[in-house]
Amino acid sequence: MGHRPLPPPGRELGTGRRTQAPSPWPAPGRRDPGRERGPDARARLALALCHPDGRVREAALKRVARHPILLPLLVIRTGDRVVPVRERARRLLGERLDVETAVVLAPLILRVGRRDRGAVGLELLDGVLRRAPRERLLPLHTHTDRTVRRFALRLALEEGLLSLGELARRAAWDDDAVVQGLCADVALATLTDGGDWDEVLEPLLGARNARARSAGVTALRRAGRPERAVGFLADRSAVVRACARYVVRQHGTDPLPWYRKRCADPADPAVPLGAVIGLAERADAELLWPLLTHPAPAVRARAVAGLRILDVTDVARLLPLLDDPAPGVVRETTTVLLSFAGTLPDGLLMTRLGAERSRSVRVAAFRLLDARGGLIGLRAAVALLNDPDDKLRTWAGQSVQRWHPGADTPHGNPEVGELLDRARHLFSDYVLQRRKWEVGLTG
Repeated sequence: MGHRPLPPPGRELGTGRRTQAPSPWPAPGRRDPGRERGPDARARLALALCHPDGRVREAALKRVARHPILLPLLVIRTGDRVVPVRERARRLLGERLDVETAVVLAPLILRVGRRDRGAVGLELLDGVLRRAPRERLLPLHTHTDRTVRRFALRLALEEGLLSLGELARRAAWDDDAVVQGLCADVALATLTDGGDWDEVLEPLLGARNARARSAGVTALRRAGRPERAVGFLADRSAVVRACARYVVRQHGTDPLPWYRKRCADPADPAVPLGAVIGLAERADAELLWPLLTHPAPAVRARAVAGLRILDVTDVARLLPLLDDPAPGVVRETTTVLLSFAGTLPDGLLMTRLGAERSRSVRVAAFRLLDARGGLIGLRAAVALLNDPDDKLRTWAGQSVQRWHPGADTPHGNPEVGELLDRARHLFSDYVLQRRKWEVGLTG
């Protein structure tokens, strides 16, 4: 004898009558959740503050002051869609918001302030923080939320709470580009010609971020210290190098001889990386070619990148770099050669797919063969379907799945059918047959 099936949700067993599932929400008008006592009172009050009925939310607001931990929910209710709830929440927040709670609730108030009805919370926050002692605002300047840091910075600038040196140091250590630029620009714009340049320039010139360094390098001209810009001609940032060249040229010096002197000896282990790429930015490829044999891998990679910037490409001279032991050099070389993938010898590249080669070499060879497409691209992808490297094997499988015959794919070539059959596990029978039809194969 079989078991009786369970009734559908919402029906009592044996009656067929529909029942109503118990609701987690307190019923409106039944009781005030804020008057409850016991361990669950705070949880019930938090639930009531999120109730879909505005009357329950408004009633719960009367008791929220007893539970400071629920103040974040009070902030959210200041943007409530129901006018009485919204107005009461704003009044209560104005009464409860002091410096300590404002610092804690600032991230949430700023987020709610983005909404259509969130401006009042921003006004309350702004008013409280403007009256706060300077030292109480320090947590906002180092907050992990960059929106909070930007708000605190603009407030400090309007109130004049930061010195020029503090602005420069803030531009140097903050990781937000908006804060970096605003602090650096204000510090340099406010600094007078007779001011303490060292207080502002040193933090900016020693900053890790390029935005602050470039501002400091550009200011060297106004400070009457253009000779210091020479030290930034080989900076790791292209923006900083450009600013340094501008200052040096304004001082009447051509930076190109400086770059040539630093890169004159292709065997010099002290060749600055920025000087190598600086040669390319100054459109001088003559000294870049010898640096392809430099003992430092980073210098070789920068030399290849410089030739790519100058659009100076000699495929025959670059091909040997595909076997370079440094993965960075191989990647840069591959990027240059991708534009010439259709002219590269496919036999040379296919031999570099072997498992005995380094991973960087095999990836480079497959990138170039895959970019070529057609029968050669399919041949390379199928050859890697059983590769021990998970990423390379997955990449090859994806290449096979999106493969379609190109204009150079021989019509009716049986090799294509054999390759597709080897990759049968990647297709349904229908898709596999369609691929064969596209190349003129039947059966």
